[in-house]
Amino acid sequence: MNVSTSVWAITLVVLGALLLFDLVIVGRRPHEPSVRECALWITFYVGLAVLFGIGVWAAHGGDYAGQFFAGWITEYSLSVDNLFVFVIIMARFAVPRSAQQKVLLVGIVLALLMRGAFIAVGAAAISRFEWVFYLFGAFLVYTAVKLASGGEDEGEEFKENVMIRWARRMLPMSDRYNNARMTIQVNGSRLLTPLLIVMIAIGTTDLIFALDSIPAIFGLTQEPYLVFTANVFALMGLRQLYFLLGDLLNRLVYLSVGLSLVLGFIGVKLVFHALHNNNVPFINGGEHVGWAPEISTQISLAVILGTLAITAVASLIKSRSVARRELIGPAATMESAQEARDRDRVTD
Repeated sequence: MNVSTSVWAITLVVLGALLLFDLVIVGRRPHEPSVRECALWITFYVGLAVLFGIGVWAAHGGDYAGQFFAGWITEYSLSVDNLFVFVIIMARFAVPRSAQQKVLLVGIVLALLMRGAFIAVGAAAISRFEWVFYLFGAFLVYTAVKLASGGEDEGEEFKENVMIRWARRMLPMSDRYNNARMTIQVNGSRLLTPLLIVMIAIGTTDLIFALDSIPAIFGLTQEPYLVFTANVFALMGLRQLYFLLGDLLNRLVYLSVGLSLVLGFIGVKLVFHALHNNNVPFINGGEHVGWAPEISTQISLAVILGTLAITAVASLIKSRSVARRELIGPAATMESAQEARDRDRVTD
């Protein structure tokens, strides 16, 4: 896939302009967006991603378009999982709803910068060292096992890291929020608000998620252009999705299981790819491993979509079942109490 410098430049300018437009809106009017506003923005961003994928199809063929869509869907799903941690952080630091949108946007910008750096490093490593795929594959399998073993309780607690503890000790901090501002005037002194601590928490969380997401997308495409654009589109509209989903996030109880299966599949695919193109001396004498299959983009896309769809449906079914039991429980208790009173009256 040959992407000219001019196409790269146009893409960066357009995507940067979209993010800047979003930044200006939030900066001028911090607020809790309505459901209609969130739905319109998400539809807009998803529509842009789909149109971009169709453009890739027209310019470079269906295989590259499939790689983009597989990467975008995977990264979008990982971003939704990231929202769980954002919800916990917001609750942990009691961030006002009106300020949460600004915090989320800063978190998204930080995520883009970190992922951009990791993409550059990853692309350079892959172009020079084929054995990097072994490392990426092993890391994804390890992450998948860890994510699956965490189960439904993953992320229930948030522990302050070293950077947060350092900021609390060294910086002049207030315990009061000043709407969405970073500083506040207290007794003639200018202090930082807890918003800075929240942004540090969000930024360090983004770093951890970037370590998972970049190997995952390199398992689906080795084209830096597709890796970068899939990540950008996956992060666009994330802050609106945070407010739109609301309580639905708590109902996606099997999301971690589904993501663990996706990451495990991509990890195995990466290992197969490394074996198929093996040049490591101590593996099969440095020769290619003939039995290692190359998993096609079409199969990858089908596995990812199928796994996530089954995960979403199973999560909603279980959540509905739990909610029904919670409703039936009090009703059954009241019914038993009424029956006991009726028996007492009959006995009397």
